[in-house]
Amino acid sequence: MDYFYAKPKDIRNRIAAQEITGPTAGMCAGYAQANLVILPKKYAYDFLLFTQRNPRSCPLLEVGDMGDPFLKTMAPGCDITKEIPKYRIYKNGELQGEYSEISSFWREDLVSFLIGCSFSFEAEMLETGIPVRHIEEKCNVPMYKTNIPCQSAGVFRGNMVVSMRPIPYQQVSKAVMVTGAMPRVHGAPVHIGAPEQIGISDLDRPDFGDMVTIRPGEVPVFWPCGVTPQNVIMESKPDFCITHAPGHMLITDVRNIELKYGSD
Repeated sequence: MDYFYAKPKDIRNRIAAQEITGPTAGMCAGYAQANLVILPKKYAYDFLLFTQRNPRSCPLLEVGDMGDPFLKTMAPGCDITKEIPKYRIYKNGELQGEYSEISSFWREDLVSFLIGCSFSFEAEMLETGIPVRHIEEKCNVPMYKTNIPCQSAGVFRGNMVVSMRPIPYQQVSKAVMVTGAMPRVHGAPVHIGAPEQIGISDLDRPDFGDMVTIRPGEVPVFWPCGVTPQNVIMESKPDFCITHAPGHMLITDVRNIELKYGSD
């Protein structure tokens, strides 16, 4: 089913009922999507500082109250334990499993962080005639670990993850302008072409997500990605962490236009 024009609350209800379990790219055009990181209180300040020092890869949208799984700002009343299609649980930096809901893992010392997602600017790219290949091919966006270091904060350290979209050469500058106007969902690309310069050896083997077709005359363009915290979690090894599964986002009630430069 095509959910391009669906309303966020309707999609979140379907996700909570486990009727939707796959990636959320292309859903709810015009509404912002968000990455999720949930950590125990003892790590919360360090991670908050990490987001402030790395706003390109970790643009912070909301911080939840400790012990409260219900959001206040980006999707008021949303139960963060049930309204994302797929979650991941890490212990000591090791992936323990993926789950369709995490209410049984919730604890009173947990703090939720919502981080901007590049899926949010894809509707605007499509509106201006820029292709978004993973939406065309009905798969997840390809994401890659890089050699670009993040600025460390407390226990958290590691390298940036990027998402890649093939862009026709003549539309690269337009893609930079369209996405650059939305810094709260990663903004402009961090690199264009030459993936080996940022530590990517094979575009056909993404570290997260799916491979997509790169056609003649297209350039691989790389944006900072909200999966960066997961790479950092694996490097930094906190004893407990919950995240979204890559590509399986929270669809918020906030319109993309509210996250643009110049919006109140």
